[in-house]
Amino acid sequence: MKVARTPGELERRPRAVAIGTFDGVHLGHRSVVDAAIEAGPLPTVVTFHPHPVAVLRPGSEPDQLATIRHRVQLLAQAGADAVNLLPFTVELSQTPPDEWARSTLGPLPAKAVVVGENFRFGHGAAGDVALLRSLGRDLGFEVIPMSLVGDGAGETWSSTRIREMVASGDMASARRGLGRNHTVEGLVVHGEHRGRDLGYPTANINPLAAGYGGPVALPADGVYAGWLVTNPHQPGSERLPAAISVGTNPTFEQDGKRRVEAFVLDGQDLSLYDRLVGIEFVERLRDQVTFDSAESLVAQMAGDVARTREVLGLEPEA
Repeated sequence: MKVARTPGELERRPRAVAIGTFDGVHLGHRSVVDAAIEAGPLPTVVTFHPHPVAVLRPGSEPDQLATIRHRVQLLAQAGADAVNLLPFTVELSQTPPDEWARSTLGPLPAKAVVVGENFRFGHGAAGDVALLRSLGRDLGFEVIPMSLVGDGAGETWSSTRIREMVASGDMASARRGLGRNHTVEGLVVHGEHRGRDLGYPTANINPLAAGYGGPVALPADGVYAGWLVTNPHQPGSERLPAAISVGTNPTFEQDGKRRVEAFVLDGQDLSLYDRLVGIEFVERLRDQVTFDSAESLVAQMAGDVARTREVLGLEPEA
């Protein structure tokens, strides 16, 4: 799949274009991509990097549901032929809607443009679907507005809603909206090695920023069943069952820093330092707890591992 920073980097051929932020590429986003695939040749996603809020209101941007690299991978898996990552700048935000449409969609050239029904574009978000349709008559593309995708219970899927689910630790609901397990990517770094001393060596993950100026959304503090993915985005990656801890490690640490640690079941000999891994969260097992002793912590960790095996459908430890 081709990834471009400007429309001019893509071969000039008629394209069906899907436009949006596509954070997490959840079910609602995938419906837009699906419509572009159905609408015509060379389905192409036009999206923005960094997130517009990171540029317009730095420090207030939301936690993201995927790193930029993961987002591009998800769009490719959804069937996109190309992704145009438009650099979002203050200057771009001040571009009048008609000029934005001509400079972004004209050079492709777009023959069909798929957007959410609440899509806004151009300076001051002055452009809407009606204006885009009017511009399309001059620029030679039709506009296909998509209704928001519902969950079957009267609510629609949105990045904001899924972020709230992740923040509360409701990984099952987040999975329904994303169509996949929520994943945090990061480098494995050296920790205090207390887990190894206790018989449960963990990979300490330093979560990557999403590439937007903001972090990827971390689940609520607690212990989770999930998977550690080695070498994400590369051939030959593996999904290894893991018990995962998110939190401040209050039994030993007092600095208040949130950490992500993963104990790979039956994988004590893994060498993962300085490697990129993905952590998939499947189910929250319990809250974060402060233990009175190392012995009581070890006993709880044994229970966490047993419960992880159960959640992931693995055979009990022999």
